[in-house]
Amino acid sequence: MDSTSVLIDFLLKKYASEKKGTLHVIEQLSDEDIVWAPTPESNSIANLAAHIWGTVHQRIETAFFDIPDTRVREMEFDRELRLTKQQAMELIAKSFDRILEVLEQVKAKPEMLLDQPYLNLPPLTNSGVDNQATVLEMLLHQFRHLPGHTGQIVYIAKMRKGQLQW
Repeated sequence: MDSTSVLIDFLLKKYASEKKGTLHVIEQLSDEDIVWAPTPESNSIANLAAHIWGTVHQRIETAFFDIPDTRVREMEFDRELRLTKQQAMELIAKSFDRILEVLEQVKAKPEMLLDQPYLNLPPLTNSGVDNQATVLEMLLHQFRHLPGHTGQIVYIAKMRKGQLQW
């Protein structure tokens, strides 16, 4: 097995695990828990789910699925944002499913790792990568970015429920 296959298989496993764990945590919450924030300046799980989806939509869907960018980033952090538990779970699942789809494409065609899918798209904003980024850089950036937010979801859930079932 070559190093590219090892990397792709690792990312597939880790993204699938992150999806499963985050959904498992959210399943234990109520609709009220989803919109609760620890302080007026803090994000709720609704904000974090919307932000995760916004990031994946803008960075993944536009480049790999030729879907126009409709993201309004400011709305992701609106303190009045209301999502149900089901809506939050759907956004998380959809986000990770899109990344897993791309990884499956890369697994079938590993040379894609060096492609630069953002070259002909509008300049990326609020991002750790620029329009010169390769697929590998994009996947690794998301690998760093998304678990930070899913960790926040777990932390907020623990604040609300105390003990979670694992």
